Formats: sequence, structure tokens, C-alpha cells
Amino acid sequence: MLSHSLVGFLSWLLDVYMWIIIASALISWVSPDPYNPIVRFLRQVTEPVLRPIRRLIPTYQTGIDFSPLVAIILIQLIERVILPALLF
Repeated sequence: MLSHSLVGFLSWLLDVYMWIIIASALISWVSPDPYNPIVRFLRQVTEPVLRPIRRLIPTYQTGIDFSPLVAIILIQLIERVILPALLF
């Protein structure tokens, strides 16, 4: 249905977004300055995806946020199952 170049571009976008989620998760470990432009960018870009996941999967008593992991798994599912299916 879709051309290989479009699927490749979508896959590239998902890869970039996955790395942005990873960067956001790593930065959250060090209590960053909330006024830093990089931190603000990462939060603005990732929160629209992570917030609904956080509502579905609450943070446990340990304070561990699994929403980045769930988002990465969903991205991988899209890249490995859904995008290849769009080629046929």
C-alpha cells in the first residue's frame, strides 16, 4: 500500500522519537533544571505520549516510572509489525 521510502521515513521518525524518549528518561534521573531549554524541549515532545501511558500504568510505590519503557515497546511493535504490514 505505501511505498518503501515512506515506510522507511516513518521508521526513521519512530527511531528518532525513541531516542528522544531515552534521553528524556536518562535526564530525569539527575533532577535537571526545569528551565533548561533542552529539558523543556524533551518534556514538551515526550509528555503527550507518556502522560496517557502513565494514567494506564501507575507509578509503583518504589517511584519507578515504566511509561518510557512501554512507549519504546509500542514503538518497536509499530516498526516491526505494523509498518511492514503496510507494504503489502
